[in-house]
Amino acid sequence: MILSLFRRLAQTIIVLFGVSVVTFLAMHTAPGHPLQANPELRLDPTAVERWLQLRQLDKPLFAQYIGWLSRVLRGDFGESLLYNRPIVELIAELLPSTLLLTVTAFCLALLLAVVVGIYTATRKNSWIDRFVCSLALVGISVPNFWFAIVLIIIFAYRLPLLPAVGMRTPGDGSLADILRHMVLPLSVMVVGSFAHYVRYVRSAVIEVLEQDYVRAARARGLPEKEILYRHVLPNAAIPIITIAALSLPRLFTGAMVAEHVFGWPGIGRWIISATMARDYPVIMTINLYTASLVALANFLADVLYLLIDPRIRVRGG
Repeated sequence: MILSLFRRLAQTIIVLFGVSVVTFLAMHTAPGHPLQANPELRLDPTAVERWLQLRQLDKPLFAQYIGWLSRVLRGDFGESLLYNRPIVELIAELLPSTLLLTVTAFCLALLLAVVVGIYTATRKNSWIDRFVCSLALVGISVPNFWFAIVLIIIFAYRLPLLPAVGMRTPGDGSLADILRHMVLPLSVMVVGSFAHYVRYVRSAVIEVLEQDYVRAARARGLPEKEILYRHVLPNAAIPIITIAALSLPRLFTGAMVAEHVFGWPGIGRWIISATMARDYPVIMTINLYTASLVALANFLADVLYLLIDPRIRVRGG
């Protein structure tokens, strides 16, 4: 077990290093520099050269990467070229609003998907099962930005019931006001995530329901609820844990589409702005940050596998 843990840690370090190299080369080999991201700027070439020198962007790529990596290993992620503020400070400022939106959406979507997925799986091929499958297909097919625009038109323009922009009304920081601002972006995120999750839950439960040991339990006369909670759900939990764990990085990076369309002041919206402005330090930090979260999510999923399924512990041992 310990050897496997160290092996996974070594693999994670190699993956993070590879992600940093690929991201760095992809950004810096593109023509131009951050000041050219805005074509309306008309800057003096001498001022541009001085700006690049101050930020060490005039050095060879290898020297720039080594300098960035050495600073990261010391815990210094640099400053945003767009905001001229430390990146860690910006993350600490934007993360709470992102977590408020994404964690709420994740919990609601996953809980709803588990309940509906189990219900439809136990009623396979019924009208409710076909309806939910069709609804999930529509939810996956419809682009999030289009659905967000439709909600804005209906609930913020035609029926001015809900605010469409921001996290709070200026001068009003009450909880009720924040909840009203959350409704539309939360709806977009929950619908998209629910459509994704419910298909996995339904498929996992149906697969377990068709196993021989479930038929044997029914033949012994066990109640359906006992079969479901004692035999079906624990064995169907691994695919559900997998899809939930792989969604964890999104909780911290934010829902970029929802935050951008609704003007939610979170990390997702910041990522889009930084990418458009070619804010190198921010893009590098966010990519490394996201890759670390993906590795952590996979590690947590493996731990949960061991806790839930004893067969994996036996094979691993």
